[in-house]
Amino acid sequence: MTKKIIISLAVIIALAFGFLYGKGLLSVHHGLEPPASLSVLKLEKEPKNVPSVGFTDAAGRHYALETFRGRYVLLNLWATWCAPCVAELPALVRLQARAPGLRVVAINTDRGQIDAAAFLRANGARALVPYRDSDVTMLRSFKAYGLPLTVLIDPQGKIVARAEGPADWDSPEAVKYFKRVTGS
Repeated sequence: MTKKIIISLAVIIALAFGFLYGKGLLSVHHGLEPPASLSVLKLEKEPKNVPSVGFTDAAGRHYALETFRGRYVLLNLWATWCAPCVAELPALVRLQARAPGLRVVAINTDRGQIDAAAFLRANGARALVPYRDSDVTMLRSFKAYGLPLTVLIDPQGKIVARAEGPADWDSPEAVKYFKRVTGS
């Protein structure tokens, strides 16, 4: 009888946590401070919904951030003329390979006709999908005042952290952090 009570209580507690998290009243990110190697990644005090904005891939297919709902996303806004952006692209590839619960969505924000796929290949980031935001909708929606801008989005579509500037995305501490956050 005692075992049944303990199991029942555990189920009730798990359901309550799941309900509170789903309603945005409890965040699993609270208390999971980024390591020193990710000092630019700042947790949001109150996670908010991602803007309803779109972007395209190299073939011209349109995507929305909602497409990735249900998993953790590390959204990275970059440009070919931004040296720190280009320098961190290979680290984002390595992070995605080492933290399987995390999807890196790197979006090129150049205005001109840039072959983002060729640029990614030439700069050690061929594993990233060449997404584009040629009309700067993403920059405006995320209030990007500089590049790179990287945003961590949880499976419910909430912005939970933001990094303005480059970071050491594939450091052992960063990989361990993202594995903990995503449960992978």
